[in-house]
Amino acid sequence: MAKAAILETPGEGLVIGEVELADPAPHEVLIDTKACGLCHSDLHFIDGAYPHPLPAIPGHEAAGIVRAVGSEVRSVKPGDHVVSCLSAFCGTCEFCVTGRMALCLGGNTRRGKGDALRITRNGDEPVNQMLNLSAFSEQMLIHENACVSIDKDMPLDRAAIIGCAVTTGAGTIFNACKLTPGQTVAVIGCGGVGLAVVNAAKIAGAGQIIAADPLPEKRALAEALGATHTIDATADDAAKQITTISNGGVDFGIEAVGRQASADLAVACLRRGGTAVILGMMPLDCKVGLGAMDLLGGKKLMGAIMGMNHFPVDLPRLVDFYLRGLLDLDTIIAERIALDDINAGFDKMRASNSARSVVVFD
Repeated sequence: MAKAAILETPGEGLVIGEVELADPAPHEVLIDTKACGLCHSDLHFIDGAYPHPLPAIPGHEAAGIVRAVGSEVRSVKPGDHVVSCLSAFCGTCEFCVTGRMALCLGGNTRRGKGDALRITRNGDEPVNQMLNLSAFSEQMLIHENACVSIDKDMPLDRAAIIGCAVTTGAGTIFNACKLTPGQTVAVIGCGGVGLAVVNAAKIAGAGQIIAADPLPEKRALAEALGATHTIDATADDAAKQITTISNGGVDFGIEAVGRQASADLAVACLRRGGTAVILGMMPLDCKVGLGAMDLLGGKKLMGAIMGMNHFPVDLPRLVDFYLRGLLDLDTIIAERIALDDINAGFDKMRASNSARSVVVFD
């Protein structure tokens, strides 16, 4: 049995309860979860903005220690420290074999109808797995292609946030943008993902890193992580401020919130030939676009789900960056909380006045 935070009714928070996980199938890994970050993507499901079969266990930004593996698993072994990643890859589809693993739809990494139940409660009541992981639980049962072994010197509470926020933010700079030293970046939104973008842009040698957020405390965090300039994202002339600072606009406008206004700002602050990158989970009816003059100016618009990561390679490198003092994860983590306090943690996220909260399991 494992204690977990379960979503039963959207808008009514999570319920702490007991669940039972099956024994690992041939390609599955059973993990004792040690830490899991609270991500705004979880909140979309918890509050009902995005649909999901219920009941379900959210949580997708986690690290832990392997307890058991299935008979065919060769990538990890019991005792390994691992980081999980929601973008489980099959390894054989068009996206995987062309190097776009983050776009993989899962293939054989997901169980189908008729397969044995993975998570249950009260004997035989199914509990749905969310985003391949369901990490708000003392244990996770996941496909081997949804986790990667890391250096055991890495603190697991900091390793956890690499699994989503840092993979998305840093991956956007390194993989999606392929930022060249000296290029300019505007980061719209300075939560966990946005702060990771700022930090990665510094590591990559960006010429200017302009962080935009309504809250002074988050702008201060961005400065600590490498922002060269900060502005109030809600200012009427925010786009003009960014354009002036960058002498004509930025090479990359990166939206890290999931709001229409922030996406529009990411587009509005581009220089000729610049690219707007949308990372946040936008409302389902939201549309982001380029005008005729934007197109004539060679501007581009793209999504970069999970930073277009290659996580079996990227995550150990990010761990190495932290251990070498290049990647600052300590500043991104605002607090460590118990699983029982998870609803209060999401209340803080709704207030938008802090960076990452991390659930730490004893």
